[in-house]
Amino acid sequence: MAGIKALLSLSFGGAIGLMFLMLGCALPEYNAYWPLFLLFFYILSPIPYCISRRMVDDTDSASNACIELAVFLTTGIVVSAFGLPIIFARAGVIAWGACGLVLTGNIVIFGTILGFFLVFGSNDEFSWQQW
Repeated sequence: MAGIKALLSLSFGGAIGLMFLMLGCALPEYNAYWPLFLLFFYILSPIPYCISRRMVDDTDSASNACIELAVFLTTGIVVSAFGLPIIFARAGVIAWGACGLVLTGNIVIFGTILGFFLVFGSNDEFSWQQW
């Protein structure tokens, strides 16, 4: 039952984050849909870590080059997702208010992705492989 509650709270967090992203795009005073390119970053961010978990047998070791590379690539994707709205705002493509809403959505969505891996990423009875 705890897995269902965690899954529901994570889905609620993802919906709130996407709401902030859509508000940054669709409010009449902003009316620019360029921040929707961040959806690619949301999709790409967990992929390196998921691939490295499949490649490596022992994830409990102190240091593993494959997992460290995956964390490095994921960090680059997340930093790019936070940098893109700021670059759009500096270039005048979107308003600064829209940039603030999009950055708030980034915090919520990447927190939700991190929460998913913390809750369902271990190999105990609440593993994501059950789903």
